Amino acid sequence: MKKTLLFAFALTITAFSIGQNGKDPVKVTDMTKVRSLGGVSLNKDGNKAVFTVTSIEPDGDSKLEYKYVNQVWVVNTDGSSAPKQLTTTKDGSSQAAFSPDGKQIAFVRAVDGKPQIFLLSFDGGEAIQLTKYKYGAGTPRWSPDGKQILFSSNIPLKDLLKDSVLNPTKEIPNWPAEKAGFNKNEQLKATAAKANPDGSMDEIRAYLDNNATDKKAKVITRLNFLDETDISTEVNFNYFFITDVTPEAKPVAITKGFYRFNFADFTPDGNQVILAGDIDSLQNPDRSLEGSIFLVNKDGAGLRKLLGEEGKSYNSPRISPSGKWLAFQYGNTSFVSIPALAIMPLNGTVKDMINIPFDRTKGNLMWSDDEKYIYFSAQSNGGQPLYRIDVDTKKAEQLTGYNNGVLGFDLSGNKLVFVRTEINSPFELYTADASGKHEKKLSSFNTEWIASKKLSFPEKHSFTNDKGMTVEYWVMKPINYEAGKKFPLLLEIHGGPSAMWGPGEASMWHEYQFFCSKGYGVVYCNPRGSGGYGLDFLRGNVNDWGAGPAKDVLTALDKTIAGGWADTSKLMVTGGSYAGYLVAWIIAHDQRFKAACSQRGVYDLATFFGEGNAWRLIPNYFGGYPWEPAVKATLERESPINYVQNIKTPYIIFHGDNDRRTGFVQSEMLYHSLKALGRPVEYVRHPGGTHELTRSGNNRQRIDQMLRTYEFFERWIHSPMQPF
Repeated sequence: MKKTLLFAFALTITAFSIGQNGKDPVKVTDMTKVRSLGGVSLNKDGNKAVFTVTSIEPDGDSKLEYKYVNQVWVVNTDGSSAPKQLTTTKDGSSQAAFSPDGKQIAFVRAVDGKPQIFLLSFDGGEAIQLTKYKYGAGTPRWSPDGKQILFSSNIPLKDLLKDSVLNPTKEIPNWPAEKAGFNKNEQLKATAAKANPDGSMDEIRAYLDNNATDKKAKVITRLNFLDETDISTEVNFNYFFITDVTPEAKPVAITKGFYRFNFADFTPDGNQVILAGDIDSLQNPDRSLEGSIFLVNKDGAGLRKLLGEEGKSYNSPRISPSGKWLAFQYGNTSFVSIPALAIMPLNGTVKDMINIPFDRTKGNLMWSDDEKYIYFSAQSNGGQPLYRIDVDTKKAEQLTGYNNGVLGFDLSGNKLVFVRTEINSPFELYTADASGKHEKKLSSFNTEWIASKKLSFPEKHSFTNDKGMTVEYWVMKPINYEAGKKFPLLLEIHGGPSAMWGPGEASMWHEYQFFCSKGYGVVYCNPRGSGGYGLDFLRGNVNDWGAGPAKDVLTALDKTIAGGWADTSKLMVTGGSYAGYLVAWIIAHDQRFKAACSQRGVYDLATFFGEGNAWRLIPNYFGGYPWEPAVKATLERESPINYVQNIKTPYIIFHGDNDRRTGFVQSEMLYHSLKALGRPVEYVRHPGGTHELTRSGNNRQRIDQMLRTYEFFERWIHSPMQPF
């Protein structure tokens, strides 16, 4: 059987390497045609599925501006009819969930700028707004009897301190707020002082507080003071509530205090709620990386910790249908690790824990109805297959292949419904039985318009690097490829550094196809440090962000060139985030490229520690902090800015104005340095752009960045000028 499966996968790879379809090239504006799917939810009988479709639509009357719109759709899983759109509001809808009897769904829609939960009956009629909660309501989950809904709400600390319902006794946190010069949390206590700049110290402080509230000052006392787009001075808490499924019902909080929970769901009997999050009452939330798992009664009483300890994160709890077993993941608090999968009796202890080995990062754990299997998806070897593990034997079974990716799924009885990405269509909905067999396609959101496009399909290759690791890479030839001719070749590098690229990764579909349509070949690989290949591979770039990974991606380039069709005078390289870093590193050590592009990169690691909200990558990958002598020496060695004098390749650098994940000062440093050296460099900043600009940012800016990159490459490919 195993040989048969391997042979089937080999046939699939061969088909990918030679397949082409359609006549029209992929255009840059085709990115606005891609509709993405997610949020799959099956009813109890498994005969209907609801899901979310995200489309890119014109924004107003402008032909240049676009907006993202999410809507909820439904489909019969027997394929007897096409998917039907259930919601149509301009603000969009998402997070749909079937009621236990399958007669209605709960979903989330914005009202006056805040998410609220709505109910929609399949018997007809308009959606009914269920919640009108002042802090908003999201992630609805039905009670087993269908009479209540559990939901979450994000509440700022400043509101929680004075909320008469959630905090009637005006409690303050037990953990220190870390405002220097105050005794513990003295400054958080309520005061009756009126704002007066000329008054007493309490009145002056009230005046200063008002200035901060009115955004005339941002007072930073937090360790994690950067969010994705701005400086964040406020601590927020995710509370969970239960409400009856009747309009005007008052939500009842089942969590309390100043703790952070990130997951909640009913137990199968509906009497309790399983929670995951952090409840260390003595440590500031910004410093606590631990995670614990709890049970609490549905009235909020009797909170009990099931799992949790210092230095460990327990997360992703899933209770089996009978309520007997708890599946979960756990690991240390380092970012450079793979959480382990385990189960234990729900009423057991850590001593009863049973580990289930699987050396990949797992997502969306789900029990089968008979409790024989645990299902999940996991990035692996360039794909994102769906797996199931036999609880008794602890053996994993791969249900889908490496040449595509399962981006979301749900299971009910013998029915699987899942969203899959593949080269000839980046997002579609499919159904199969619980073993992944008898597959049927349920949607054609992208397949139809892509059918007219001429695509380039990746050819998979591998080599063994100097650490004895197998490195996989993919080669895509230009759509106008002819044997005997030479073509430009673009080396694409992924970020993370723990990301993984391959046919099962959806975000790069359009960029790869666009460059292939313009006559470029594309090569990309998963160098040491990538996800999808196990813990040892993941940790292969610890203390080595530059030379080792660069050697891997350049080996993939060299092996592609050895195929004989690449024009070595027309080589380009591009990448974003960590890959922006690696591009800078490479062109400071290798002069073969005609042009290069870095997006939202990191170029000085000590500066990154100070300006990026992903600053913990420094202690996790390099073992300490920039002021420690050994670490300082490593960061200097590994920072591309320290080799800037060697960069002579024509270079375009991108960064979003509001990118706080990596910060943008380093890109200014790199550009300024190169400009002072008189090197051919161009720097592009996108107003309002975040770290996610190329994936979920403003679509006009996404188009702008891709076209500017292409135009810059073309400028130098065809220029008679020498860059230095």
